[in-house]
Order: sequence, then C-alpha cells, then structure tokens
Amino acid sequence: MAINLSEVGGVRIGAKHRATCHCGSVEIELDLPDGLVDVRRCDCSLCRRRGAIVASVPGAGIRIVKGESALKLYQFNTKTARHYFCSNCGIYTHHQRRSNPSLYGFNVACLEGINPLKIDGVPVYDGVNHPADTKNT
Repeated sequence: MAINLSEVGGVRIGAKHRATCHCGSVEIELDLPDGLVDVRRCDCSLCRRRGAIVASVPGAGIRIVKGESALKLYQFNTKTARHYFCSNCGIYTHHQRRSNPSLYGFNVACLEGINPLKIDGVPVYDGVNHPADTKNT
C-alpha cells in the first residue's frame, strides 16, 4: 500500500521543495506538485543499514542546486541503482532507482522543515527479493 502525503507533522510539502545534506554542502530542488509520492522503506542490504524513509520523483523533477562536486556515488550488486551521498557529512541524499531508472528516490529526512519521524505506517518494500535479481527459468 503506497503512502502519498501533502504534509508531514503540520508542515506542507511545497510544489518545489529544497533538500539538503546535514552540513549544507549539497542542496537539491525537488518538484513535488503531488507532495511526497510512494513514501517507503526498503529492506535491501544498503537500505536496511541506512534506515532512510524515501519518496520518488521523476528524473526531470530533481536538480542539484549546489554541491554536485561534494556528492559521491555508491553502486553495488547489479550497479543499476546510483546512490549519492555527501562526501563531507556522509548523508545519503538521493538515488536513481534500480526498479525504474527514470525515477529518483530521495531521503525524506533531507527535506527542509520535514521530520520523517512524524510519518506513521511507512511500508517496507522487499529489496532482498528484488525482481531484477530473479532469473526467468
């Protein structure tokens, strides 16, 4: 069951919303005309460890405003997904999704003014048994 939100803890999600890493080196602008779409967690080996709540945005709806040179890329397994984090403070900011590379997931905790701990009932997606990892026999 997908969760879509127009506000979190009384704070409205802007149609254009700013997201930053902890130290402020990286700043992203997100087009969120429908608010937070497909809010979730994943249980793959990376997501379990980072514990982030993410939402999705089309590739055209994410812009690095500041700090592109501070971003580091991490890839593993199929190397389809592209996970980005700040090289200064280590915060995961966003990733190009493996299941649909035209979409980007972003760290809801990086949204200015948003506390993801105010979101109840976030579903967990099965990243351990990802469809891209299964072979048709």
